[in-house]
Amino acid sequence: MKPFAALLLAATSLPALAAPSPAERRAVAAVDADQPRAIALLERLVNQNSGTMNVAGVETVGRMLRAELEPLGFTVVWKPLPQTKRAGHLIATRMGAKGTKRLLLIGHLDTVFEADSPFQSYRRTGDTAEGPGVGDDKGGMVVMLSALRAMKIAGTIDDATFEIVLTGDEERTGDPVDIARADLIAAGRRADVALDFEGLVRQDGRDMGSIARRSSNSWQLTTTGTTGHSSLIFDAAHGDGAINEMARILAAFRTQLPEKNLTFNTGLLVGGATAAFDADAVRGTATGKPNIIPAVATARGDFRTLSDEQTARVRARMIAIVAAHAPGTDAKILFDEGYPPMAPTAGNRAILAKLNMVNRDLGLAEMPELDPLKRGAGDIAFVAKDVDGLAGLGPYSVGDHAPGETVDLPSIAVQAKRAALLMARLGRGG
Repeated sequence: MKPFAALLLAATSLPALAAPSPAERRAVAAVDADQPRAIALLERLVNQNSGTMNVAGVETVGRMLRAELEPLGFTVVWKPLPQTKRAGHLIATRMGAKGTKRLLLIGHLDTVFEADSPFQSYRRTGDTAEGPGVGDDKGGMVVMLSALRAMKIAGTIDDATFEIVLTGDEERTGDPVDIARADLIAAGRRADVALDFEGLVRQDGRDMGSIARRSSNSWQLTTTGTTGHSSLIFDAAHGDGAINEMARILAAFRTQLPEKNLTFNTGLLVGGATAAFDADAVRGTATGKPNIIPAVATARGDFRTLSDEQTARVRARMIAIVAAHAPGTDAKILFDEGYPPMAPTAGNRAILAKLNMVNRDLGLAEMPELDPLKRGAGDIAFVAKDVDGLAGLGPYSVGDHAPGETVDLPSIAVQAKRAALLMARLGRGG
């Protein structure tokens, strides 16, 4: 990790400020004044569909963000990625005063709601708003922008050097991943701290601090057997059949894989005389009869881990289970490169401690560490090996990734205040 982590660790023993500085108080007031503009921008962003596969829609949201960032002094570049069959990424940079720390701010332009989704529009009811991506991650980008505008007004924006990477395919990463995430990874290697503006998690009514995110690894398992009349199953010539072999393997996963911080799931399974997935591997077809021994079965699933070592260990165990074939069968498992883990580190904890100093100075409750089992994978994990960071700086929302996704609008202002003060302090190295 960068030497900056050691500075942060040392700073955790310092007493909290009695109150925000005058510049910080100006930033807090600016966030409050900015909320009508921020919420109006959120509505416009949500009403522009940007499902991952809607390339034109993602590009349009990128242009909308460019229009917000350039007036703040950012140099904005659009990085198209046709080779990954995705829209691309927006990358924005702004140099601060000499000697300031480089902060990497991470968010994403796309949502899970494609152009053919029935869930397409923003609707506000009091202090909540519903719409596609209203929390994940259009609400997060609004928090980021509100914090940066407040820093500009307060005169603290020059206290940090910024690089912003807003990916266009966070919800469905392009392939190959090494190209799809090359710019983000490079930005992480330049940064002193990474801050991710995906959503805040609350637990028992408390805002939580996210210092870790688990990986997301997908797998596809195919089993085969010797077909024939069902009366011949289990004999020496026909063996157990493909579906029984699939059942053996999945049952062994359930009993032999469990360990701390690991989850694993089978999401789609088909089997019979014939069985196959569609090109996107999200739908399956099969044919068969009760009196025919199934020749093939195929399943897709995922597993999530908290470290690279755990990922390697679980993969090896899955491969060994698959290799112990039942009589007369064969099986093969393939793994897709997915999201790496963001392991909890001392440096990440030090950044959360700095955020909790901000919370105390704002009169807000301390944010405990969130159990990484309580949230999914995210883009910050791609830089976690190179730079310490913190996730969950976006707003609080519920029902993400499903029709009815709803954001708590007051949380936008709270998170923007936290971010504005934290970013200025981190940028100064304090």
